[in-house]
Amino acid sequence: MPDDQSEAITYLSDPASHGGADVKHLQTHGAHVFLAGETAYKIKRAVAYDYMDFSTLSLREAMLRREFDLNRPTAPQIYRDVCPLTRSPEGGLELGGTGEPVEWVLRMTRFPQENELSAIAERGELDDALAQDLGQAVHDYHAQSPRREADGAQLMADIVTELETAFAGMSDELGADRADRFRILARERQAALAPLMQARGVRGHIRRCHGDLHLNNIVLLDKRPVLFDALEFDEVLGTCDVLYDLAFLIMDLRHRDLGRSACLALDAWLFAAAGEEDAGLAALPYFLGIRGAIRAMVEVQTGRATGEISGHAERARGFLDDALESFAAGPPTLLAVGGMSGTGKTTLARDLLPLIGPPPGAVHLRSDLERKQLAGADPLDRLPADAYGAEASGAVYCRLLSRAETLLQAGRSVVIDATWLAPGERKDLAALARRTGVAFSALWLEAGTAALQARVSARHGDASDADATVVARQARDAKTPEHWHHVDATGSAEETLRRARAALEL
Repeated sequence: MPDDQSEAITYLSDPASHGGADVKHLQTHGAHVFLAGETAYKIKRAVAYDYMDFSTLSLREAMLRREFDLNRPTAPQIYRDVCPLTRSPEGGLELGGTGEPVEWVLRMTRFPQENELSAIAERGELDDALAQDLGQAVHDYHAQSPRREADGAQLMADIVTELETAFAGMSDELGADRADRFRILARERQAALAPLMQARGVRGHIRRCHGDLHLNNIVLLDKRPVLFDALEFDEVLGTCDVLYDLAFLIMDLRHRDLGRSACLALDAWLFAAAGEEDAGLAALPYFLGIRGAIRAMVEVQTGRATGEISGHAERARGFLDDALESFAAGPPTLLAVGGMSGTGKTTLARDLLPLIGPPPGAVHLRSDLERKQLAGADPLDRLPADAYGAEASGAVYCRLLSRAETLLQAGRSVVIDATWLAPGERKDLAALARRTGVAFSALWLEAGTAALQARVSARHGDASDADATVVARQARDAKTPEHWHHVDATGSAEETLRRARAALEL
């Protein structure tokens, strides 16, 4: 039987234990957190699930120490130490005393809860720049995570088995029909993707990852996203494909109706990987579905642990519905967005991403970014003129088409954002669509030369190097395509999006 923690909870909830500071008590299915003054105190909840056992004091101490060791290197500004809550000589409790430990406590520096990415998202403040920073931060985390030798397919099969076992006892909250459909579809996808997942394990894509990568576990510190609270209780669950790790974040963003942010975070992660992760995206819908199912399971467990069953059950059903939607992904499509510099191609492409193709949406390939990466430059570095010569530009368009082909073959829709001024480039694009057998659409954005020159002259902090002189040259030399959808881009971004959606019948 799990230990009685009531005395420790009462002590840590008491302002007198914290110099009179007000205390806020937060609960999850696996922990109690007490916020007081500038410190957060965390104890493991004395529970035993099939996949997580904190039922004894020694287990809780070990898991808190493991949590500290995992998170301290990547979030040193948060994690302080692990200390005992001990019995005092007078019979009461004291933190960090020399008596017999009654409970173990992880001490952390408290940060404003409004800085959690979940709170930022709820306020509608998760903008494009932050979404891209988020994708980059996750890539950086994965880059320094140790590789593990493991069978990627078997790791996922074990998770599906755990979910099936858990869902068998959750029919009241989830509904038997949902759970049955999940079981059938998950097994089908698992079998189909097993060779890919095994191959990714061989190629080094399996690492000791974060494992619990949703918005509640990311905080904005010094204007940068910081990942914390990595999964510590099971090395097997924490060892996974880096794309499966990212999928938790993408799923969470989609569930919050932040499809654009989900696409931009994914794009930033893919760009930082320089194409090395593109082929693996065939597994993304499956990974999204499994992550949604895990959130459904945790919601039910949290509802039962806290006694707030109704609200958590409703959220659990929503997550499982998301999972089933991810499993039902349709065929990919290819969309080109072209036009002279300053027409708003990148803005429109980003607006369209969540509207196109299987969840979470299309992958955005941008010529300006690929050009900078090929040149070994930062996206905001200005390149010399020879980086825009015929040979260099040919290499850029070759890379765009190569990445697009890999992504399309992986079942991902693609939006390619480039000028597409040369008829030969457009022919190659159409040939790609025919070769991959996907539906192809193309938008050509148009606006007056003077307006475009004014727009590019006003740009700051953008990957494009185009200036007014470039626009003038484009206007002189451009050969507009006959069979693309021509879209008036003289107005606002919202007006251009409305016209583009009408042309594409979205």
